[in-house]
Amino acid sequence: MTASVAAASPWFVRPPGADLPARIFCFPFSGSGASAFSAWPVALDDVEVCPVQFPGRENRLAHPHYGTYENLADSLVESLLPALDRPYAFFGHCAGALPAFETVLRLAERGLPTPECLFVSGQPAPHDASRDRMLAMSEPELRREVAAFLRGRGLEPQPDMIDMGLSVLLDDHAAAARYRRAEPVTVPCPIVVVHWRDDPEVSLDELAGWRQYSGSVDCRVIPGGHYDFMGAPDELRNLLTNWR
Repeated sequence: MTASVAAASPWFVRPPGADLPARIFCFPFSGSGASAFSAWPVALDDVEVCPVQFPGRENRLAHPHYGTYENLADSLVESLLPALDRPYAFFGHCAGALPAFETVLRLAERGLPTPECLFVSGQPAPHDASRDRMLAMSEPELRREVAAFLRGRGLEPQPDMIDMGLSVLLDDHAAAARYRRAEPVTVPCPIVVVHWRDDPEVSLDELAGWRQYSGSVDCRVIPGGHYDFMGAPDELRNLLTNWR
């Protein structure tokens, strides 16, 4: 991997480095971007943290929205190639787990190096993805969700902030609504399913469908709520380095 190739990619908020022996690529949830991982350290032990920046938000606001998870995965694969020169894992929270899963499939189809582990957090399996309660919400309801999320992050939700967040969320939800996997498809890597014990959005039972997607599936329960991953709590950090 050359620094110039990595630096040219808009998919990463910082170019993947060459100093650490492993990487974990982090996929944000609907309505968010790579800043969802801004409180994470640059590395977890000897694993470099590489937040993925989807088009149509934050510093990529001017880039056309990806439209579908399939398009997103297809586009991401090319930018990942220079960074697949060492062992790596994927971490996807909530709906971010779905394009992470689709990206693994595409890497496998092309005979490219696949992750050592796929971590999926707070997200039902692809064939159950349409059950997300937020997909049935009206625009005013989603606006209230955006405002509540901002307050939960300690921010005063100004109208322009809500408008911007809602715009991204609506486009992401349209992609989520288009996504369909009627039957499970296995990936050639272990899957670790993360359930947040105090998560009102997703129950442990609703995550069980992932057991059909790999020959090795491990479900772990971590203290915290749906968005507590953003603070990179110790229990999650320890889990995300165990594959090494």
